[in-house]
Amino acid sequence: MSKQNYVIAIDGFSSCGKSTVAKALAKRLNFVFIDSGAMYRAVTLYFLENNVDINEPLAVKEALDHIQIDFSPSSGDQHVILLNGQDVSSEIRSMRVSEHVSQVSAIREVRKALVRQQQDLGKKRNIVMDGRDIGTTVFPDADLKLFMTASPAVRAKRRFAELSAKGEETSMEEVQTNLAQRDHLDSTREESPLRQADDALVLDNSNLTQEDQLELVIDLVKRNINLDI
Repeated sequence: MSKQNYVIAIDGFSSCGKSTVAKALAKRLNFVFIDSGAMYRAVTLYFLENNVDINEPLAVKEALDHIQIDFSPSSGDQHVILLNGQDVSSEIRSMRVSEHVSQVSAIREVRKALVRQQQDLGKKRNIVMDGRDIGTTVFPDADLKLFMTASPAVRAKRRFAELSAKGEETSMEEVQTNLAQRDHLDSTREESPLRQADDALVLDNSNLTQEDQLELVIDLVKRNINLDI
């Protein structure tokens, strides 16, 4: 590589495959995968389990002072996120967390705290980070920015399959409603709303397999970043 600390930012809507491609891309490039959405889910889980009132700024600020989020490598493709040293990789994907994460993510103090952690990670290593404001707020000077999307029907089907595989009982209607609500909240929030960066490359993966999607992204990396792949 010709330089250190490359940053690839992947933004997009919920359940459009951001984490899947980001994880696979990081593995191919030998970069560190940072799931920013998982960080917000971890904060949401902490708030729920500790009865933090998100409408009380002082309570939110105090809670954030007691939250430490980190990522741990594991075997295979499993991604491990640690909340104060505890593996919460499964718990943060529950519907209970999904129903509250957009509200928590919209809180200014929460975003400021996590953006600082995310930027610190980017200073130390080569990373692929996915989320909703990575290319616009966290790393506006990222070496490559991708904005991913997929049709609402495809996204709902993927999310429903993910929850069902974990044994969580829900309906397709509940999943569709949750995704629509999250899209609205994420796109209209005052603090770092979800939007496509002006210099981001758009990838609609509605009709792509995971393998085809990864190869397409690898080609974009080759054409836009001077990396030895």
